[in-house]
Amino acid sequence: MRFAKLLCPVTLTCGVIVAAGMVAFVSADPPAYAASCANRHALGTSRTLVIDPTEHVRLGSMQYRETLPLAPREVVLTFDDGPLPPYSTRILDVLAAECVKATYFLVGRMAKNFPHVVARIAAEGHTIGTHSQTHPFTFHRMTVAHARHEVEGGIASVSAALGGRAPAPFFRIPGLLRASPVESYLASRNLMAWSADIPSDDWRRINDKEIVRRTLARLDAQGKGMVLMHDIKPGTALALPTLLRELKARGYRIVHVVPASRYRTKTATAASQWRVRSAYHEPRVAAKRAGRMAKARGRSRASTRTLASRNAMLKRRHAAGQRATARVAVINEENDPDAVKSFQESSKFFSGLLGLPRQILH
Repeated sequence: MRFAKLLCPVTLTCGVIVAAGMVAFVSADPPAYAASCANRHALGTSRTLVIDPTEHVRLGSMQYRETLPLAPREVVLTFDDGPLPPYSTRILDVLAAECVKATYFLVGRMAKNFPHVVARIAAEGHTIGTHSQTHPFTFHRMTVAHARHEVEGGIASVSAALGGRAPAPFFRIPGLLRASPVESYLASRNLMAWSADIPSDDWRRINDKEIVRRTLARLDAQGKGMVLMHDIKPGTALALPTLLRELKARGYRIVHVVPASRYRTKTATAASQWRVRSAYHEPRVAAKRAGRMAKARGRSRASTRTLASRNAMLKRRHAAGQRATARVAVINEENDPDAVKSFQESSKFFSGLLGLPRQILH
């Protein structure tokens, strides 16, 4: 029953086409924008943030020192890896019903397979960035030439699905597996590298309720941020309606991010607004620092234990040597040739066992 919900549109403006066993949703009405939202109870989109990718090349407190200049209780929704019907179309239905605008990072081969969904994402006013051509989990160790092939291939495929229009110059590295040479290449192409502030964990094996719980808990801790989700996951499609209702109930506001152009002037911001000072990021940094200190203390304690153990071993060896020397003296005093011979043979074994020089035992 729950899976069946994914195949049913949540708005009355969607028609269903069934042909040759294929199901697709097509919008019969123009896109609903926040200013003219038909649903007066909708969460809506509070404002549009226009940013210049050439001024801030890397974003996201999960990995970088800068993130989007959001005010308290502001949220940016982002979706990776799509499009993939019916989950992507279900998510688009939910966003349209709530008049919410999001940022998509599309995979090239997915866009090539489902160009009609890419066209719908654009028609409904969402921002479209890219996420490589094939989504390899090797960006952190691939050559720049290989990375260039993936990046450019993804842009070309998404552009083709958009009818030749270029996507936004926003790029998210697959798996967030960053590497400095790749990031430098992205910057040279004026492509802004997006990480995230709030992971939803929807790629893990958790249900829709847990996706909502973790996302809200992290948002409440940080107070604002860029949420990372995936529009190819059934759990995300099921979680999104509840998540948006909870965001509204808790007083959060949605921000739509678009790139600056000659037709759009960037939003005025101060440099301090971009710097990361978050309840999520700072504990992570502190935890890493504490971990390094604990590891150093552990090495120090281990070194102390090793030294103490070595000293104790040397004392035992010294005591064994003294006892052996005393025994030699007794044997010599008794002048017993058989005892001397027996002791000499046994000393060969004990000298190896104790690691003592044989001369100590003779």
